[in-house]
Amino acid sequence: MSALVINHNTQALNTHRQLVNVDKRMKTSLEHLSSGQKINRGADGPANLMISEQMRAQIASVSQAIDNTEIAVSAVQTTEAALNEVNAILVSIRQRAIHAANEGANDENMVAADQLEIDNALESINRISQMAQFGTRKLLDGSRGVNGVAAGKGLTFLRATTKTNSSPDTGFPVRVTQVATRASVTGGPFPIDEATGLIAPGIELTIQQSGKVARVITEEGDDLAVVINNLQNAFQVNNLDLEVTPKELQLDDAGNPLPITDWRITHTEFGSEHTFTVVSSLPGVLSKTEGRADLIDNGHDVQGTINGQLAQGRGTELIAGSGTVADGLTVAYTGPVPEDSLNPVGRVSVTQNSLIFQIGPNAGQKVAVALDKVSAESLGRNVINKSGFRSLDDVDVTTAQGAEDTMRLTEVAIDGVNVVRARLGAVQKNALESQLRSLAVSREELVNSESTIRDADMAEELSEFVRNQVILSSAMAMLGQAHQSPRTILPLLQQR
Repeated sequence: MSALVINHNTQALNTHRQLVNVDKRMKTSLEHLSSGQKINRGADGPANLMISEQMRAQIASVSQAIDNTEIAVSAVQTTEAALNEVNAILVSIRQRAIHAANEGANDENMVAADQLEIDNALESINRISQMAQFGTRKLLDGSRGVNGVAAGKGLTFLRATTKTNSSPDTGFPVRVTQVATRASVTGGPFPIDEATGLIAPGIELTIQQSGKVARVITEEGDDLAVVINNLQNAFQVNNLDLEVTPKELQLDDAGNPLPITDWRITHTEFGSEHTFTVVSSLPGVLSKTEGRADLIDNGHDVQGTINGQLAQGRGTELIAGSGTVADGLTVAYTGPVPEDSLNPVGRVSVTQNSLIFQIGPNAGQKVAVALDKVSAESLGRNVINKSGFRSLDDVDVTTAQGAEDTMRLTEVAIDGVNVVRARLGAVQKNALESQLRSLAVSREELVNSESTIRDADMAEELSEFVRNQVILSSAMAMLGQAHQSPRTILPLLQQR
């Protein structure tokens, strides 16, 4: 039984402490209900607050990445729209060239009109090249691509990718340890008819390359020049990428030419992957064994380094290795065998100006798009033609040969434009639009997770608030009762 005292009212102190605790819980419930969050400060849950804030930063980043990607899609679509118009113009140029090639029905005025229309079309292509832009960035004038230039005898810059870094001011040094060669075979001497001095008839030569076959049989009256000519014609008719040449002319001691008995078949392409097969009905003339095919695979790829790192050779092309500074840089070397493989055969300067889009919420999550220059001067280049046209800018359909060569250049130009369009379409479909869908799902799941951690369950918080209200009212009533307890002592004091 507790003693009756008046200096300390422990019942009131206990009730007051409980009242303060309930009041704190009431304030917390009110804060949760008014903010809709169960974590408003670090004290509400330090670990959960840290996780939640990280998620909020990620959600904001994903939202911005979605906006960036949508803008990137718009830029790609703008570029492709311009390229689509260029393609349509190229188709019309080819159509005019085909019309001009109909020399049996055309007169001078008609082909002059075709040329005038082609000139106007080329001006339109140049205008699109200069005017196509997204915001203030020009798209097709060559300023948004990867440009390069090679310095060195026999060294040519071919291409670079969006992974290729810009070179230092001195360029990337290129060293060559082995030059590219072509697969070839030397034919042996033919048996000579002693009576006529000509090649014996009935010798069959069969050459196969990439599934295509050329076959020649010597006949009466054939000499080596005739056989070589027949072989070359067979190669052309059957579309074999081979050429046949006699061995270099040799002179005797008196300076007189010796009879040419040796000859050589050579692939027109450089590198180890270009091979062919030869068979002869007489051993030693072409194949070592009668009727048995010999595979000619003695071509070599160029070997060397770019920027001091080993590069991959493919024919005359030297390609920088993956993951290197010059990744994707491709050069061609057609020069002589270097006297010293430790010295560079030349240097390549590269400028990287690709369009780079930040499409992810974290560092390094980017995609780059390189846009080549699209103009009359840059389209239809490197096409072998009898008219000597270097690009579409030079075409002239006022002659039959010029019209035919214009068709060839236009075909290459159309293919080049469509390659760029296909590359842009692949970026849009596989990188940008796919990323958009992924980011949308990512944002949804992040918001859901952050809500689970931080948002308040309003029904639960309201129940807690009502409970605390009831307890608060009860505690206040009991505090009043606790204050009445010392007064029970007054009657005892009054009896004194």
